[in-house]
Amino acid sequence: QVQLVESGGGLVQAGGSLRLSCAASGRTFSRLAMGWFRQAPGKDREFVGAISESGGVASYAGSVKGRFTISRDNAKNTVHLQMNSLKPEDTAVYYCAAAQSLSTVIVISTCEYWGQGTQVSVSS
Repeated sequence: QVQLVESGGGLVQAGGSLRLSCAASGRTFSRLAMGWFRQAPGKDREFVGAISESGGVASYAGSVKGRFTISRDNAKNTVHLQMNSLKPEDTAVYYCAAAQSLSTVIVISTCEYWGQGTQVSVSS
């Protein structure tokens, strides 16, 4: 079992930045690919970005590419989502997820573990 706990959400003005964190416990963190998803009110949950087990490869949704950056610290069992140039349409609950590989953590149905989510609100 893996427990994931997100933190760092909040309210920010458009153009601002936030850094989300996800702390993992349970299984060996360095063997898990990690992903971030988000769900806005009335919309489906969508992929935001993911990072490989070693941190050497990252993948992003087109809507956030160039603005968001994922990083991980395997020594501290944490993964971060740095969000810059935030827009009102980035408002959502952001979820951390874990899976066996990068190819599975980018798909909602194949993510094995989920955090409880953290709210990000961007005002115009």
